[in-house]
Amino acid sequence: MPLIEPPERTRVFQKSSVIETTLAEIKRFHEAPSALASLTPPPIRMQVHRDERRSLTEGEIEFTLFFGPLPIRWTARHEPGPSIDSFADLQLRGPLAYWRHEHIFAEVAGGVALTDRITLAHRAGFIGLLTRLAFDGLPLRLLFAYRHWRTRRALQSGGE
Repeated sequence: MPLIEPPERTRVFQKSSVIETTLAEIKRFHEAPSALASLTPPPIRMQVHRDERRSLTEGEIEFTLFFGPLPIRWTARHEPGPSIDSFADLQLRGPLAYWRHEHIFAEVAGGVALTDRITLAHRAGFIGLLTRLAFDGLPLRLLFAYRHWRTRRALQSGGE
């Protein structure tokens, strides 16, 4: 497994929410093969080409995100996160210079604190401009507001 180091200049984005659920349930939700597609907001469409994830912390997935007619191919490796109740997906191939998404779960009063922490870096040039428009700033905040809403909705309504 090749080690991928972040470039010197990265940016960190973080979103946290408390979900009324248990650690077991939030992990089960994220382990489901349908989780990634259910957490992808419209109008973005997602197509999985290869899913070799063996667990939340091991394996690879290759997929395309369609922003209208524009396809963006991505390969990510799942690996252990920063704590025992976490996992991360690391971009192996994709649009950004670097992308590591940590999914961190912690039991708290009222449920589980869900924290998504993204460490990212953009490429130079036109591709970097496009990734800033799609994967940073307001779009990133909206993406994770949606993902936390969908997670809460799925877990507090007994699943979808």
